Amino acid sequence: MGDPRKTRKKFKRPLKIWDNTNLEREKILVQTFGLKNKREIWKTETLLSKKRYSARSLLALPLEERMQREQELLKSLARLGLLDEKASLDDVLTLTVESLLERRLQTIVLRKGLANTAKQARQFITHGHIAIGGRKATTPGHMVTAEEEKKLSYYAGKKMELAPAEKEDKKGKAKAKKKTVKEEFEEAKPQAKADDVMTAVKAARTAKKAEESGKKPKGEEKPAKDETEKSKKKKDNKAGKKEEPEKEVKE
Repeated sequence: MGDPRKTRKKFKRPLKIWDNTNLEREKILVQTFGLKNKREIWKTETLLSKKRYSARSLLALPLEERMQREQELLKSLARLGLLDEKASLDDVLTLTVESLLERRLQTIVLRKGLANTAKQARQFITHGHIAIGGRKATTPGHMVTAEEEKKLSYYAGKKMELAPAEKEDKKGKAKAKKKTVKEEFEEAKPQAKADDVMTAVKAARTAKKAEESGKKPKGEEKPAKDETEKSKKKKDNKAGKKEEPEKEVKE
């Protein structure tokens, strides 16, 4: 039986972990479904292999025993929303890993429009902003049933802001997007020849930096600064102290 405090391993690693085709397939699955790591893929693969094994073993049984146990398997899969009520054991063998990953709470939150991206859906779930029937759900890998899917909503009716906010600096000013070389060249085209692209781009960049800093580019004369009272006082002190009166020479 084992120690109840220690959980059992819920997945089996593939035989060829470093297979190139397998790595590419797993990479696509992680990106599309916003998974944390490849262990989540292996968990769904083990669950799928168990369901397929039970379907194959039922096909080998005699008809009387098979009919009773077949309905139990099909009802459990229909409850998860993977198959229809009129499905057969052959339909169980057609299930794929993607069909099981579609029933995860993270993907259903994304499909229902409660989040913009898969990563945002995972963040909402882990931070406790998603609820099933009014109860908070914090596990992104929870297999959602067909009944639970209808009760899915934001926790306590608080709607989250889905629009991505503009990134701001410490001063509070919004960050400007960096322009590409092509865009910079198009802006600098009237200032330089079209053949010399790099000189045009450099000229545009120097002009832009000069505008932001408030200084004029090189080649132009800088205006003389107005002397303040403090600078005048310093200049007077450097020139010399106050003139002392000349002493009368006694004859």
